[in-house]
Amino acid sequence: MTADPRAVLTRPAPPPDLTVRYGDQPEQLVDLRRPVGDGPVRPLVAVLHGGFWRAGYDRTHTGPLAAALADLGWPVAQLEYRRTGQPDGGWPNTLSDVRAGVTALPGLAARALPGQVAEGPPVLLGHSAGGQLALHVAAHAPQAVAGVLALAPVADLVEAYRRDLDSGAVAALLGGGPTEHPQRYAAADPRSSVPLRTRTVILHGMQDRQVPIALSRSYAATARAAGAPVTLVELPECEHFGLIDPLSAVWPQVRAALQSLLEDQDSLTQGRPPGRTPEGR
Repeated sequence: MTADPRAVLTRPAPPPDLTVRYGDQPEQLVDLRRPVGDGPVRPLVAVLHGGFWRAGYDRTHTGPLAAALADLGWPVAQLEYRRTGQPDGGWPNTLSDVRAGVTALPGLAARALPGQVAEGPPVLLGHSAGGQLALHVAAHAPQAVAGVLALAPVADLVEAYRRDLDSGAVAALLGGGPTEHPQRYAAADPRSSVPLRTRTVILHGMQDRQVPIALSRSYAATARAAGAPVTLVELPECEHFGLIDPLSAVWPQVRAALQSLLEDQDSLTQGRPPGRTPEGR
């Protein structure tokens, strides 16, 4: 891993194979990458980028991760959405963009990458704020999601607001605090709307200073109490950015977690109960 964990945010990556639209707004775009090699046809992995929902961060910083997944044989979609600091960004469009984009992905990918994407909904891989968005889509459109891999997700918006993460990022997204907009928090906060059917794996570094692991712990406790199939894997030596860096020491665990979601889908197809990542037992 590089000396600066943030280096992955600006590291060059191969360009996507093509870019398609899921709506008419300038930010409603999806970059698609073809899987490398002649392996089995796999489900689409939809990458939802982080950046605390702010306009200063876009999908390009997940290029190294997306390229690495494509090299492993996964078809990959990097989904863009309107963000705070942009016209019409924030509530409700940031969330509705991602729901619409994820729902449209199977059809878009089937047309753009014929024969290279397995039928059915995508697996969502969301990092940081993108992890919150992945959990949100799984809760509100479960039929559109095959599984969720949430990497250091902002999984408790009320606590994130209380801690003032990234100097008011949650307030910028939702227009204020939970006492001002309780209905918005009820709709957007993963802790308030746990996806009860979607297999979910959370990886979170214990050294994370951007999104404290306490947020994932509180979400996982709520999800388990509700009977949701959620596994939390705590990584003692990991900070925030290593989870999206293919050069980091924790990258093999990210790969293994994604593979476990694929194996769960195969098990369900064959009538067997899904398993768990070994670290999360």
